[in-house]
Amino acid sequence: MFESRSGLIRSEVHRGSYQSRGPSSVIQEQPPIPTQRIYLVTSARRDFGSFHSSNVQELLGTAKTRNYIPPSLPFDLPQFLYGNGNTPPFGQEMRKKHFLLEEATTFINHGAFGCTLKDALDVAQKWQVYIEQQPLRFYDRELFPHLVFVTKRLAEFVGCSPTDLVLIPNVTMAMNCVIKSQVLKPGDTVFMLNVTYGAVKKLLKQVCDERGVTLQEESLEFPLFGPSQIITKVEESLQPGTKLAVFDHIPSNASFINPLPEIIDICHQRGTRVLIDGAHALGVMDLKLSCLGADYYTSNCHKWLCCPKGCAFLYVKPELQNCLQPLVISHGFGFGFSSEYIWTGLKDYSAFLALHTVLDFWESVGLQRVRGYIKHLMSQAVDLLVNHWKTGLLAPKEMFGSMACVQLPEYLLKDGYANYEQAEIIQNVLYHQYNIEVPVKALGGKLYVRISTHIYNELEQYQKLADAVEEMTIE
Repeated sequence: MFESRSGLIRSEVHRGSYQSRGPSSVIQEQPPIPTQRIYLVTSARRDFGSFHSSNVQELLGTAKTRNYIPPSLPFDLPQFLYGNGNTPPFGQEMRKKHFLLEEATTFINHGAFGCTLKDALDVAQKWQVYIEQQPLRFYDRELFPHLVFVTKRLAEFVGCSPTDLVLIPNVTMAMNCVIKSQVLKPGDTVFMLNVTYGAVKKLLKQVCDERGVTLQEESLEFPLFGPSQIITKVEESLQPGTKLAVFDHIPSNASFINPLPEIIDICHQRGTRVLIDGAHALGVMDLKLSCLGADYYTSNCHKWLCCPKGCAFLYVKPELQNCLQPLVISHGFGFGFSSEYIWTGLKDYSAFLALHTVLDFWESVGLQRVRGYIKHLMSQAVDLLVNHWKTGLLAPKEMFGSMACVQLPEYLLKDGYANYEQAEIIQNVLYHQYNIEVPVKALGGKLYVRISTHIYNELEQYQKLADAVEEMTIE
């Protein structure tokens, strides 16, 4: 028995509301890496703090059953009746109807920060207004059931149990949660490739330096000739017993799709846990997280899925959830994986709640149709640029999804070798003189544009890029 902050005495232990807890109320002994904690999960209405609906683990357990009844929404959501062939054409019409992008800009850089679905932004703002009409009722009694409902829907979308997934503001925070939770000591090794996202490299270096751990960075040579080149690199360089390997599903700079199943298999054969940075994957890739095999996986909902900014998720295998240490310790600490992340203090939860509308849109338009258009437009755009500039790609076309790196003409190189400063100059010229929003990358001594394709893009925009580059000179 113990007393909560609200003064409610709890002595009844709820069984079966949280996976992998064992038959008793106390968590069974797990391997010592990382550190374990003990949770007490109750069937009382309040589990933590003074919230009247904080029995999060119980709610999530119910959400997995056929008897689950979702909470009613305070207002009507947009209806997308696109199942009968009446979807607006992809390209300009889709942009005008469902996005807020200004017409004057050639926006082919969705990969940077995404672009929010207009309908979802409207819903997020409705949530903000609704919350302020009676804030205490919302945060005290309504918020958690609504978050459980949207967690259930997102989990179904990415192929995992709702008890294995938590909502989180962004991938950077998720990566910090996982990496800082690892029990690492001098002599241990953490593995990454040179295409790892810059912020994650800094995080890994800081953690490894602080704990006296070796950070092994292996380099891929560009251009790539195929997925086997990456698989061979990992197979030849990953040492048995490496504590953690970090990979991007789609590296931000290089934008190819990593062969994750083969990489994950190699890591697990050598006793290495795997963390996947999937920031660019959700919406583009058909995720089945329970089958993929990664120990940890995180992705942004506000990138390719087009949710309002500040919405992402973290998936953790059930047997590792007790080992994770949240960055923010708040009321839910000690009450289960989901409880520890669902409330990290007062903030705007409207982006999470707008996920319903985003998922409704994707499902109505058709996931395969959306991905098919993005892939086909990418193929067309790549062929157009390569033919115009007489250049090549960073990797085979088949390795790209919604982004691709196309080499710029050699005459734009200064002194025959590309660097960051040259790339920045060209990107700024494209932006200021041609109003084209596209990043320029310096990779392997060459310059590349990283183009993005989404359902609001069309081939004419890449023709503008081709013509603009042809007009440019070294000066």
